[in-house]
Formats: sequence, structure tokens, C-alpha cells
Amino acid sequence: MTQDSILPELRWAIEAAQNKKAGAITLLDLRALGAFTDYFVLCTGFSARQVQAIGEEVEELLARHGIAASHREGGSEAEWVLLDYGRFVVHIFSERARLYYDLERLWRAAHRTDFPDGAVAGALEP
Repeated sequence: MTQDSILPELRWAIEAAQNKKAGAITLLDLRALGAFTDYFVLCTGFSARQVQAIGEEVEELLARHGIAASHREGGSEAEWVLLDYGRFVVHIFSERARLYYDLERLWRAAHRTDFPDGAVAGALEP
């Protein structure tokens, strides 16, 4: 999957994470695996507050486009915020939680697209 072929709602989620300086942004394409969703957007926040801020930014930016999460997990001190949009799920981890759960390893058969830190917003402009 090239960056140009990414669905708009995934672009917006990635852009929102970049706006809040998320690290290690990764898109996993799960469509060929028969998973419960088509895509995972994974990213890292470097404090509990940043994890929350990234989640809030994703929700706000997608809401501006008329897209609301059907489910949200993770409170104000959470190390992992999950936003379920049906077709895709956004996972925002602390560094420790991302290493512990290692979704990239669990879903290693998925097509993976990594976004360099600091380069996402410009790379995703239509």
C-alpha cells in the first residue's frame, strides 16, 4: 500500500497523531487476514498525557469529518488508548505498553506501512 492509496479516514487519523507528535506511526493492513477490522493504526505517546492528547486529537479530527468512534477504551492514566471505528482501529500506546503487547509481531503477516516521525502530515497531503 502506498501512502497515496490510503483511505481518507486513515490519513486523518495518522495526521491527527502526527499533530500531537506521536512516534513510530504504523499502519497494518489486515484485509487479507480475515481479521475483525481492515486496518490498525498504531502509534506511541511518550507520557500518559500525550497518549490521551493523541486520542483526543484523533477523535476531534475524525469528528470534523463526520466520523465517530463506536468504542473507546483507556482512561486519563491509561498506557493504551483504543479507538474503534469499525473498519479500522487506532491503538495509541505508551512506549512500555507497545513493547509489551507487540501488535506488530502478533499481526506480522499484515502488510505494514511505517511513517517516519515528523514526515506524516506533509506526506499525506492529497
